[in-house]
Amino acid sequence: MRNIFLTANPPGAAAISFPGTATSSQRIESIDLLRGVVMIIMALDHVRDYFHYDAFYYSPTDLSHTDTVLFFTRWITHFCAPVFVFLAGISAYLYGIKKGRKALSVFLFTRGIWLILAELFILGFFRTFNPYFPYYNLQVIAAIGICMIALSVIIYLNWYLIIGIALLLITAHNLLDGVHISGNNLPAFFWSLLHDVNHFSFGRFTVYVHYPVLPWIGLMAAGFCLGKLYGPYYDPVKRRKILLLAGVAAVMLFIMLRAGNFYGDAANWTRQRNFMFSILSFLNVTKYPPSLLYILMTIGPTLIFLAISEKALNKFKMRIVIFGRTAMFYYLAHILFIHIFAVVAALLSGYKLEDMILSTSVNDSISLKGYGFGLTTVYFIWIGLVLILYPLCRSFHQYKMRNQASHRWLSYF
Repeated sequence: MRNIFLTANPPGAAAISFPGTATSSQRIESIDLLRGVVMIIMALDHVRDYFHYDAFYYSPTDLSHTDTVLFFTRWITHFCAPVFVFLAGISAYLYGIKKGRKALSVFLFTRGIWLILAELFILGFFRTFNPYFPYYNLQVIAAIGICMIALSVIIYLNWYLIIGIALLLITAHNLLDGVHISGNNLPAFFWSLLHDVNHFSFGRFTVYVHYPVLPWIGLMAAGFCLGKLYGPYYDPVKRRKILLLAGVAAVMLFIMLRAGNFYGDAANWTRQRNFMFSILSFLNVTKYPPSLLYILMTIGPTLIFLAISEKALNKFKMRIVIFGRTAMFYYLAHILFIHIFAVVAALLSGYKLEDMILSTSVNDSISLKGYGFGLTTVYFIWIGLVLILYPLCRSFHQYKMRNQASHRWLSYF
């Protein structure tokens, strides 16, 4: 999170009023720490995509094929996208406190455009190494960009209306699960961007809408509203209590709704061949788009983490914070490094260089069937990747701190 100066609105104010100047400063280390933790966890899933043998044949959450370790290797990374989106909302509120609402709106809009372009062209190339860009996978970075553009308008609304929009989008979007627009056309594409995962072919280009944005917009707006708790005049003890209670309430609501398959996820859980796999079924909620139960399952523990992590950081945690303060740099770098490592691994395994120049997602590449390694190797590669990225992120963070005032482009990283 950016090092920003904070002031607070009067508690309970109905309208959002961002002052133009700041009166105090504060670093929200718990937010940086949480973001750093999920950056590290996120890399595990992306390493698994490029290196795990079974990733080319079935989903790790497919209970007919997976095992417990593989399932949780994937499941733990479910926390990453919700945390990114939620914390982006909090950070937006804090930026608005420093700069004012108009400046915040401009920043959200321009950063949203940048993130979409980064997803399409920088990450698109890093994932495929294909200079012809035949395949665009609209994932979490593009979704965050679209959400920021939406939030750049939403912040002008009444405070309680923003809360209402956030809750409505998070809780009610599952009512749209049965709504589909068929065809390879623009109406179907735009509906997919909102709520329906799908592939589209436009000429020689294939577009995979992986992160429909309606619930993500709601989650970012919810984070924006929760940002009020982080004003410098807000009682930290009260903030921690609210976060803890809200987190526990979200987890309990998840358990109650999931237990009876009442509402909030199109994929019901069922009893499996043993108790452990029944637990896996219970936890196997829908991410694309994120169901209400998915959001409750991930944001509940997120709030609890924020509540209990507001304390002095030791040296180990400060190293994790570095990842949280260089999130965009880390994201771009880790995708590039993973693909480079995968090229080397494929060559050493007897595959050709062109096999790793992709026209689809890596797991859908027919030429790579049979490539890959066991899960233990995946974990070793993941740890090595994180260790390599740390000094790079630390150097970038130091550069950013020295030059951010004179190089405005650094604010987009």
